Amino acid sequence: MNNEAVDRPSALSPAELEAFHSIVSALNPLTHEARRRLLDSAATLLRIERTSRPVHLTNAQIDSPPPAQLGRSTVTFSADTEMSPKEFLYEKKPQTDVERIACLAYYLTHYRTTPHFKTTDLSLLNTEAAQPKFSNTAFSSNNAVKLGYLVPSTKGQRQLSAAGERFVQALPDRAAAKEALASVRKRSRAKKSRNGSSGKADE
Repeated sequence: MNNEAVDRPSALSPAELEAFHSIVSALNPLTHEARRRLLDSAATLLRIERTSRPVHLTNAQIDSPPPAQLGRSTVTFSADTEMSPKEFLYEKKPQTDVERIACLAYYLTHYRTTPHFKTTDLSLLNTEAAQPKFSNTAFSSNNAVKLGYLVPSTKGQRQLSAAGERFVQALPDRAAAKEALASVRKRSRAKKSRNGSSGKADE
């Protein structure tokens, strides 16, 4: 009886749903490993045993803003970590090879715990997702770097950038995805500008 109540989406009160959105919003910019560390630390501090079953949220609950944030834009995302790559690509609906690369990189990062990957990893996942074969995976991956969806990592590997992550999260809402991408790029340029100014002042 209690387990059934936990599994129902309606089990979340408005206050709990707002807390859920706040947690996700705070952890969203961080890496997968950083999120894991913080959640483990919080669970230890709050004396929460990791044996409880997760609450299953409906898409409406996930995508809608919490009561305190109504009227403000939010980034939607997928909470089903068991989603197959084929389902994920179908949900995100990338329209170009570069966008598909970004989606595949996101899936590797968040669904396969593979934040650092090579071109072959992207190609293999693309096949698994039953997507059209890239004419040149390396070329598309290089373009994804040039456009800011991916960034270089260690040992010749690559990883999803903050801009790429926000872009994929907002899909399939293309207007929101472009806005998220532009916002991250704007903050990045502003940061570089501030750092550059500081560097000149120190000379």
